Amino acid sequence: MAESFGSSFTIVEVTADLSLSEPEKQLWIALAKPSQALTLVLAAVPEGWTAELQVQRLTEDQQEIVERLNLKPGDVYRLTSK
Repeated sequence: MAESFGSSFTIVEVTADLSLSEPEKQLWIALAKPSQALTLVLAAVPEGWTAELQVQRLTEDQQEIVERLNLKPGDVYRLTSK
């Protein structure tokens, strides 16, 4: 039986290749359990990027974006670039 993605959002921060003088960072959101979110986001970004879970709440602007996207379980979306 397949594992359910769940129905909560997980925020993941990804970092570009660390050989850059100032690595690019992005915030992604996954409609999945934390245990699955890292894998889903890493599959969506270029090879060699790293990812870590973020313990934070969505801002109001981010919440509005997510509501408009109508994401389905297992979907990921890039929220921001830092």
